[in-house]
Amino acid sequence: MQRRALLDAARALLSEGGTEALTFPALAERTGLARSSVYEYFRSRAAVVEELCAVDFPVWAAEVEAAMQAADTPEAQIEAYVRTQLTLVGDRRHRAVVAISAGELDAGAREKIRAAHGGLVAMVVAALSDLGHPQPRLTAMLLQGIVDAAVRRIELGAAEVPEEIVSAAVAMSLHGVTG
Repeated sequence: MQRRALLDAARALLSEGGTEALTFPALAERTGLARSSVYEYFRSRAAVVEELCAVDFPVWAAEVEAAMQAADTPEAQIEAYVRTQLTLVGDRRHRAVVAISAGELDAGAREKIRAAHGGLVAMVVAALSDLGHPQPRLTAMLLQGIVDAAVRRIELGAAEVPEEIVSAAVAMSLHGVTG
C-alpha cells in the first residue's frame, strides 16, 4: 500500500517538475511518511525511477501494441507506433520513462530498461519487414530516434503545438524528409 502511494507520488512529482522534483523529502511530504520511511522502500531516486519504469513501461508498450494491432496496413501500423507514443507524452506514466535519460540509474537498471525498450522497437520491425524494407531493425531504431526527438521537442514546450510535432514526426517516419 505504502509502496504504491510512493510510486503515485513519484509520478505526480515527475509530471509536475521533472526529475529535479523527485526527492525523498518531496516523496515523504506527498505521502505523509517520514523521510526515513521512504528509505525503507527505496534506496535511491534511481531505485524509484527503476521501479516506475518496471511497472509503467509494460503498460506503455501494451498501448502502443494495441494501437498497432488495430491498424490494417504496415503504413498505418508505423503511424500508430509513432502517434501513440507521442500521444502518451502527456500521460503521467511517461514521466518515469523520460526520467531514464537523467542518467542516475546503475548499469543493471539501464540494461533492463534498454531490453524493455528493445521490445518496443521490435514491434515496428515486422511492419517495416512487411513493407519490404531491406534493413528493418536498423530502420526501426532510427524511427525510434524520430520519436525520441519529437518527445524531447514536446517536453521542452517548443514553439509548435504538440499536434504539429506529432504530425511532422509521422510524416517524417512515413515519407522521410521529402514529406
